[in-house]
Amino acid sequence: MVSQRCKLKVKEELDKLEIGYLSIDLGTVELLNDLSAELHEKLKENLQNSGLELLQDKKSILVERVKNIIIKMIHESEELPAVNYSDYISEQLDYDYTYLSNIFTEVKGITIQQYIINNKIERVKELLLYDELNLTEISYRLHYSSVAHLSNQFRKIAGISPSYFKKLKLKRKGNLENL
Repeated sequence: MVSQRCKLKVKEELDKLEIGYLSIDLGTVELLNDLSAELHEKLKENLQNSGLELLQDKKSILVERVKNIIIKMIHESEELPAVNYSDYISEQLDYDYTYLSNIFTEVKGITIQQYIINNKIERVKELLLYDELNLTEISYRLHYSSVAHLSNQFRKIAGISPSYFKKLKLKRKGNLENL
């Protein structure tokens, strides 16, 4: 689960099937009781019909937990942690970072660092579109060493410069308003 909308959909499906739960968090659900095989299969089917996946193997669950920490860290908090991302993730999950990194790469096919970079670039795009912060402020907020570093990474991932991205989005927005 990556968003509030996903949490709401899971809650809706659990309620529909009258499955008792203690909590629903991003990527995890704590149930009151074990599910019968039939009820488990029905929940899995309902979630798949909603575009969600019921994870069962421990590696996939751990990878989802890593992804959720990264998403919360980058997209939902005002300030990124002051410690290294690897230390932060390791501390949050109480696992050795090397172990987490190896499993993440095995399951996702990219490194945790690349996943973090991709999410940071997505966050940069959001912040550019909000037009509340300039590139210097964005680079500071997302812990880039410089605006040049942010711009180079943005160009490498998005294929265009941050300023060109912003111009394109503003141009599209202007064209939509003229329709």
